[in-house]
Amino acid sequence: MRYLIIGNCIAGINAATSIRNLDTRNDVTIISDEKYPAYGRCLISYYLAGTHREKDILLKEKDFYQTSHIELLLKNKVTSIEPESKRVVLKNGKKIKYDKLLLATGARAVPLGVEGENKKGVFRFRTLDDAKSILKLVPSSQRALVFGGGLIGLKTGYALKKQGLDVEIIVKSPFILSRVADRNSAQLITSWLIDNGIKIRTGLGPRTILGNKWVEGVVLDSGEKEECQIIIAGKGVISNMEMADNVGIRTHWGIVTDSFLKTSMDNIYAAGDVAETRDLVTGEYVTSARWTSAAEQGRIAGLNMAGEPKEYPGSIPCNSAEFFGLPIISMGHVQENDEGYETTVRSHPGEYRYKKIVVHKDRLVGAILIGRVENAGVYLALIRKKADISCVKHLLLEDWFDYGKVSHLIEGQDGFRESMSIGGDIIRIS
Repeated sequence: MRYLIIGNCIAGINAATSIRNLDTRNDVTIISDEKYPAYGRCLISYYLAGTHREKDILLKEKDFYQTSHIELLLKNKVTSIEPESKRVVLKNGKKIKYDKLLLATGARAVPLGVEGENKKGVFRFRTLDDAKSILKLVPSSQRALVFGGGLIGLKTGYALKKQGLDVEIIVKSPFILSRVADRNSAQLITSWLIDNGIKIRTGLGPRTILGNKWVEGVVLDSGEKEECQIIIAGKGVISNMEMADNVGIRTHWGIVTDSFLKTSMDNIYAAGDVAETRDLVTGEYVTSARWTSAAEQGRIAGLNMAGEPKEYPGSIPCNSAEFFGLPIISMGHVQENDEGYETTVRSHPGEYRYKKIVVHKDRLVGAILIGRVENAGVYLALIRKKADISCVKHLLLEDWFDYGKVSHLIEGQDGFRESMSIGGDIIRIS
């Protein structure tokens, strides 16, 4: 019996740990095309900024694989699956058998789609090797342009500013963080970033990247020319689902899974950025591409692979970051303007503090916290629990609001306890 996991990030690691906790006898193998043991992909911006060393972003101790009796095959790329014979094929031609297979193949950055983006100095910031390659150019660079105003783009811009570069973030949308913030909170974050030396322009995108072999600048779609030596493509991600497509596993936005994270093909599961799962709030099927979701999906997929049935309750969009000391957390659905949604905001722009909650049918479905985020885990637990908050709704934005005010709603009759990782910080409900 062999459990085979393709992908060595948080989904793959958590799946292997779940399997090993239940099954100490059979083989567990992880295959990765990278050369590093598992590291926090959401932490590579801190490595790029110089605030974290390589060892600081590793997910496990160096002896984790050995002590857990997990075989790790690094620098091996899986090119195809042979489901009839239950084998995967590596780039070097070697074939490896499996009895249960997990696809935790993640996602890749969306290309800019413009002339010249293959020049040296253009990066899609997804891996530790990307960070190392960028760092090699920093000493000889003065200016960096980041295209994309999501968290990847902002984190990369922050890191390069910490390295002393002149940084400009250019966004096609009318405001940054358009998928995880509203216009008012985005404006607050924009002001903070500008105050800390990062230039931000909206409503613009690249047309052509200038230079011969190396990047020298960009022509924007407005016709303006901008000089730079580094360009970051941070416009989102695409699921790495081609292997599944090629063998007829059902795909859509990602690899489609059922409530047990099983794909449409027997003995094959999916978890992490590549998996399409149910959104806990809307009920729609989406790819989450978020650390917290990948961590939980991996853990639950591993349980199911090892024979302990457990349903995945669904994904909750959750994002967090900290820029120059300002913490930001967005969770759930924060831009709902449809009938039946109630939005409440408390804003203190001068103090860079902002709180917003979105309620639907007396259930909390979303929240944005800027500046003061210490009760983020409580809001997240209320969303996950789908608790009726009608009796405490008026308290949720108060500075003195805490877990004690809603513990009876979160715990209920089942003694609910939750520990949720948000952006690398553990926020505990206990």
